[in-house]
Amino acid sequence: MRDMDWPSFLLAGFAVLFIGVAKAGFGGGLGMLVTPLCVLAFGPKTAIGILLPLLCAGDAFSLYHYWRKWRAENLKFLLPGVVVGVVIGVQLVGKFSPRQLNIAIGLIAVLFVVFQFVKERIFRAEGVFAPNHSVGGPCGVGIGITSTFAHGAGPVAAMFLMPQRMPKEIFMGTSILLFAFVNWIKLPFFCLDRTLVDWPLFAPQALITSATLLVSAKFFPLVPLGVWLGVWLNRRFSERIFVRVIYACLLVTGLQLIFNFDLAAPFR
Repeated sequence: MRDMDWPSFLLAGFAVLFIGVAKAGFGGGLGMLVTPLCVLAFGPKTAIGILLPLLCAGDAFSLYHYWRKWRAENLKFLLPGVVVGVVIGVQLVGKFSPRQLNIAIGLIAVLFVVFQFVKERIFRAEGVFAPNHSVGGPCGVGIGITSTFAHGAGPVAAMFLMPQRMPKEIFMGTSILLFAFVNWIKLPFFCLDRTLVDWPLFAPQALITSATLLVSAKFFPLVPLGVWLGVWLNRRFSERIFVRVIYACLLVTGLQLIFNFDLAAPFR
């Protein structure tokens, strides 16, 4: 794991704070900014391992605020596919170089921004969607794969949940409940590898190690602080302008991961 300088530490700190803010329902796609920022701070494989325990903590805190404000029946349509997608995802992560993972995570970030601009047009023409296994299975696989690669399955989940036309609070509660299950499903696959468990479904190398857990523990206090901040912001501020700023930041971060610009060149 690379040594942390102050810029990397601050970048990661803001990213972890954003976990809580996003889990509390403020900022739309703010949660999608978390992994790209941490990748810039830590590198792709290390960032993915550091973030999962923090995401699990964020789920626990945010479930308290949205308790029983969800449509739990969505889980039965999505979770079987999620398990398959996670298994596929952990196999693929070990086959990509750090540069290739950066590109994959950057592409997910950029495509998310594009999705935000077209989703209303896509779903406006559709009637109210009744969830089912034929759609939920493939969506679950997509959620599992993209969540394993970048903790970035929001767009795939939204494609299944948004057409159901839920009230905002129910949509948020359902999303939080879904990703709480997704993150706990990922946890054993991230902690164990084939050196510990001789089973081909596990990755060749664990993504969560004692070193990544130590870093996660250092940033943990920012998660409940972020959840509290998100709840407070939700009650007092409009998020429209804030969301646009977040999408711009996410787009720039995604492009940086894809093209690896030399940001220091103008200062030389």
